[in-house]
Amino acid sequence: MECTVNWTGPAAATGSKSGMTFIAQTGSGHTLVMDGAPDEAKPENGGANLAPRPMETVLAGTGGCTAYDVVLILKRGRHDVRGCSVKLTSERAPVDPKIFTKIHMHFTVTGKALNTSAVERAIAMSHEKYCSATIMLGKTADITTSFEVLEV
Repeated sequence: MECTVNWTGPAAATGSKSGMTFIAQTGSGHTLVMDGAPDEAKPENGGANLAPRPMETVLAGTGGCTAYDVVLILKRGRHDVRGCSVKLTSERAPVDPKIFTKIHMHFTVTGKALNTSAVERAIAMSHEKYCSATIMLGKTADITTSFEVLEV
């Protein structure tokens, strides 16, 4: 797996003298834009709020990784899963490096006659065995989960 990240340089279009926008080109040929938050105290260090923050993309990628697993595990078990969303909330260390210290994931899984124990098992399997992102972040963050199953 590979990825190249390039700084776009000063953001003339937004009037910023520094610009903190980065464009990532993934090995699979996709593009991801990231930016920093505006910093009124130090404008030269801030972004223009044009895209997600880099750590937001880490959190989003983790949610995507685990949701992918949950859906795949349920489908392989021949469960009639129709939807899966996961809302992630997190806390970060107050000082640099501002690593994630807590992450909570709340899954909402929809389907026809879904067994709650199958959903619970799929989430556990993702977090214990398959989701690289969750397992990696679990080395520094306390990761908790909850879920609800909705009938469609």
